[in-house]
Amino acid sequence: MGARNVEKSEQEWREQLTPAQYEVLRRAGTEPPFTGEYTYNKDSGEYRCAACGARLFGSDTKFDSGTGWPSFTEPAVAEAVELRPDNSLLMRRTEVICRNCGGHLGHVFDDGPGPGGQRYCINSAALNFQPAQAAGAGSATSAEPAAADTARGAGTPADGVAGRDAGPAGAPPA
Repeated sequence: MGARNVEKSEQEWREQLTPAQYEVLRRAGTEPPFTGEYTYNKDSGEYRCAACGARLFGSDTKFDSGTGWPSFTEPAVAEAVELRPDNSLLMRRTEVICRNCGGHLGHVFDDGPGPGGQRYCINSAALNFQPAQAAGAGSATSAEPAAADTARGAGTPADGVAGRDAGPAGAPPA
């Protein structure tokens, strides 16, 4: 992992994030399927990192994968995410990380729709949703954090967090 724009101690992260956000973003946990706040969200807007506010995904790339987690065909800004191999839980997967703060977002699989064929399976607890009317015209291409999006508890599920991301679409959660 390279240098991050946002560097905080684990104590600082614990103070800023809700317990569910901390478990996902800092400990690479996964919320239970079909429980996340944004799983069924169909509103127009953008999804930002719950830890640092970096713009990660647009609603125009979100689709219903049937897996129980928000799924996207591609990041809003390719440079906003970092991909790295994850061979935990006896599975071969690719982890998706926020390049700005190093937070775990979820995993990407090669079973998505469209020409790229990718499914970014992302935890709601790792995201804050900003509706289109609030997103503003200038932020459409920005991967920069939005300070207002980093408030403790903004856009997070009340659910606990358990396990890790599921495998390919239709596979049971691991």
